[in-house]
Amino acid sequence: MQTGAFHHVEINVSSLRTSCEFWGWLLEFLGYESYQEWPEGHSWRKRDAYLVLVQTDPKYTGSGYHRKRIGLNHLALYAGSRRQVDELTRLLRDRGVQMLYKDRHPYAGGPDHYAVFFEDPDRIKVEVVAP
Repeated sequence: MQTGAFHHVEINVSSLRTSCEFWGWLLEFLGYESYQEWPEGHSWRKRDAYLVLVQTDPKYTGSGYHRKRIGLNHLALYAGSRRQVDELTRLLRDRGVQMLYKDRHPYAGGPDHYAVFFEDPDRIKVEVVAP
């Protein structure tokens, strides 16, 4: 275990079912395994870190999420290779996922940054970058 490494990240979601379908598929594609499940949440784990989805109480869903507000801007995950970024890009498009920066793909992060950017069901920006 590395000092300062993330232990886990927890995301409140508007629809646990919809978000679990999206994130479960994505995380398993990247080598995560389902870890914990309970009526209001689900997590996936890879090595010592895990990502948790929790159903937001309806009284807090009114204003929704926007990455330009205070709080999380986006999550960035490593792919295994450029080839995996390309495969993921194709699969995301086939699934009808909202892609970001299409005009600059796969170099939206700069000439030395090979990645795909897209949104989850709550419009949280996700980046998957090649090493």
